[in-house]
Amino acid sequence: KETAAEVKPEAVEAGKETATEVKPEPAKADKETAKEVKQRAVKAVSKKVKPGAAKAVKIEEPKEAYATPRKSVVFIGSECYPFVKTGGLGDVMYSLPKALVKQNCDVKVIIPRYKCIPEEYQKKMVYKGSFNMDLCADGRSFYVGIMEYVWDGVVYDFIDNEEFFSSGNPYISLVDDIPKYCFFAKAALAALNYLDWVPDIIHCHDWQAALTPVFLRTMFEKTKLSGAKTILTIHNLRFQGIYDIPKIRYWSGLPDYVFNKDALKEGQRDANMLKGGLTYCNIITTVSHTYAGEIQTPYYGEKLDAHLRYHSGKLRGIVNGIDYDIWNTKTDSRLYVNYDNSDVLDKKKENKRSLQEELGLAQDDHKFVIGLISRLTNQKGLDLVNSIMSQIMDEHTQVVVLGTGDSEYENSFRYYENAYKGNVCSNIMYDETRAHRIYAGADAFLVPSQFEPCGLTQLIAMHYGTVPIVRETGGLKDTVEPYNMYSNTGNGFTFDRYEAGLLLDAINRAKTLYFTGREYWDKMVQRDMEKNLSWDNSAKQYKDLYLELG
Repeated sequence: KETAAEVKPEAVEAGKETATEVKPEPAKADKETAKEVKQRAVKAVSKKVKPGAAKAVKIEEPKEAYATPRKSVVFIGSECYPFVKTGGLGDVMYSLPKALVKQNCDVKVIIPRYKCIPEEYQKKMVYKGSFNMDLCADGRSFYVGIMEYVWDGVVYDFIDNEEFFSSGNPYISLVDDIPKYCFFAKAALAALNYLDWVPDIIHCHDWQAALTPVFLRTMFEKTKLSGAKTILTIHNLRFQGIYDIPKIRYWSGLPDYVFNKDALKEGQRDANMLKGGLTYCNIITTVSHTYAGEIQTPYYGEKLDAHLRYHSGKLRGIVNGIDYDIWNTKTDSRLYVNYDNSDVLDKKKENKRSLQEELGLAQDDHKFVIGLISRLTNQKGLDLVNSIMSQIMDEHTQVVVLGTGDSEYENSFRYYENAYKGNVCSNIMYDETRAHRIYAGADAFLVPSQFEPCGLTQLIAMHYGTVPIVRETGGLKDTVEPYNMYSNTGNGFTFDRYEAGLLLDAINRAKTLYFTGREYWDKMVQRDMEKNLSWDNSAKQYKDLYLELG
């Protein structure tokens, strides 16, 4: 391992501008409107056209005529697919920047260079420089390396430090993770300073990057980054980065005045990194409109509800999307049979039969197959499923489960597979190919979560023509419109209160329509596939938010 003392190339103090000044493109060019781009293109072509030959020349529209001004945005977070991913944050950090490029944004993503990042990506990284950065309250400094990889129009910068990121897993324990992400939050800003890349927007994600707005408004307030606006997105409020004040004060080196009850202080002796970020950022977003309201209540607020109510004026909710390059029934190579909306009713039957065969279930077109892909935890509503499983199972129903989690639920589903042989398959693992096949082969998809900030599984299920059965919470409520038998509208079946009986009722309503009103069920399948669930809508809302910040 390299220590700070051993590695001191191009020593640069965090927060100071580098000696080499890189002159950026004139700001005026970045702010051009679509109309100005078009006028410039027409003018350029007309100069080359001889008099009398105008009719013979076709003036083409410029390829990238954007409707809104260009914005430079940096995403700072702890994970990003395909380099490292443990949950939905990794998907967002990959898909949203790609979608923002199409919205006339210049996007950079900064994540740690973990040792667990696959070698195929490690070897493509390019060294961009390094420096030593003061971090701790006692002046202790650490090496910061910057490795870069460009892909799909997005620049990925990896913060390199063997001491913090040599573990095989991005998250170990709070005692290890607190110093790691104090370092990362500051190093990300110092790297931007070093690279002389000054963004309009610094978009931070979850507690691991939450100290970035705090550093920006304190230790970096006299640097060229100080004009940037900050957004902090909450993906799951349950995780906040809480530890005792002395430890976080030491590892961050932040001034004493930020450790007050309105910023980082939590209770009598703890500091809360997420809370500090919420105080110092310009805008707070979360991943659905309903969840933005829920987290301001004691039930969902994870002890930050009062703080969020105080900052409600800068709180917004924007639903996530799914990446159509990955989730596309027409091109998905993992499926048994590809399909689209024109032939979904026939091809889904083929996928269903093949899934039943692969999983050792009774092959029967008339069975109602329910899919469940989830972490097996209380949050996901599996205690409700446990209490009604015997009532769900009948001669017409099959259940397919995929996921890992608490041993209580892993063992329960193993028991159900044995008790209902040929009609229940419990895959206590995670397999990407099998997940795709369950989305395509199941008739209905179960998401009975206790709380769900956004949820991606119900979006994928609908896009694959699988009808969701969900609880009305968070993003589930925002994305699944309950079926209305009178107007024949809606995208799925829902229940409101967190009660097993209401979940059973929703499943039975779905079964009833499937078996007795198949024509209406099929129309719902096609409606779900037609629904635009891509990142396009979400990216446009984020771009509007960036423009709102100026």
